[in-house]
Formats: sequence, C-alpha cells, structure tokens
Amino acid sequence: MIRFVGGFDRVSDLPKTQFPEYAFVGRSNVGKSSLINAICNAPIARTSNTPGRTQTINMFNIGDRVMIVDLPGYGYARVARSDAMRWLARLEDYLINRRQLTRLFILIDSRIGPRDSDLDLMDFCDANAIPYQIVYTKKDKRVREEKQKTLSHTDHGAMMPDILETSAEKKFGIDTMRAIIGIK
Repeated sequence: MIRFVGGFDRVSDLPKTQFPEYAFVGRSNVGKSSLINAICNAPIARTSNTPGRTQTINMFNIGDRVMIVDLPGYGYARVARSDAMRWLARLEDYLINRRQLTRLFILIDSRIGPRDSDLDLMDFCDANAIPYQIVYTKKDKRVREEKQKTLSHTDHGAMMPDILETSAEKKFGIDTMRAIIGIK
C-alpha cells in the first residue's frame, strides 16, 4: 500500500520515522516524477511538462517499510532566484541532516548528460559523505552522444559504483530500482 505522507516546506517539519528513505533529485524536467510513478507502479508523483512543479519535499510511505522522497528539481525551472536559493538551502539541509536517508538517486537526462549543477551536487555529496547513485533517465530517447560525459565512481567517493539506466515509459531498469529500494 502506498500512502502520501505530505509535502513539506521545511526539513524540520518532516515526520520522524524509522523507515529508510530513498530520495530522488535531478534537474527540472529530467523525468523524476515519471520514474517515481513507474517504480511504484502508481501515479503518486505529479507529472508536468512545465519544469519546477515539485516545490516541496514530497514523501510517500510504501507499505510501512520504506519512504520515497520526491525532492524539488534544480537548474532549469523558471522561478524567482530567491525561490531557487531557498530550495537549494532546503536540499542541503535535508541531505546533511536527515538520518533516515539511505540513498540519494541523482537523475540525469541520458540525452544531455551531466550538467555543471549535477556535478556540483555530486561534489557536495562527496564532501559530506552522502551516499548517492547516478540514474540516467529517458534511455529510450535519442541520445546526443557528443553531449555525454562519462562519470566514474573513482572520481566520486560517495557514489555507488553502478550507474543505472532507466526509461519510465518503456519500464527499462525499473525492476533494478525496485530491488535496490526493496519494493516489489
């Protein structure tokens, strides 16, 4: 059973739980909500063609065993700079202070490859020993090979060694993500 726990503006407002949390983050329009919906096999995260729609920390309880956390995107969304800076501060607060965080999935559009903002987040996680895993999204779409940058686990100390490839639309890589999170 999947239950929406709530959307939270502040990390201090998040519920105190004992469940492991798997958080999803990425540049706006990376396909984060679609991937979460595919993994949960239910339309729990709101999808939109307009970047920047996820503006709160959205939490979902999966069978009273695990929490899925949908974090606001970064990068492309057309929002006021003050809002973007507030979201960034909240993201950093969550990553550093949330003890339940088991793994952060950093989503990268496979058609584009990692941007400077993705690499900055990876550096932040490395510097703060926050375990993360790179997930390429939209693998069913045409890839601009010249835009790809290769990422190496050896360059990033907190990064999980396996880089995952997914397609929410074609359900590619979804079973692997479910296995990591521990849901069927």
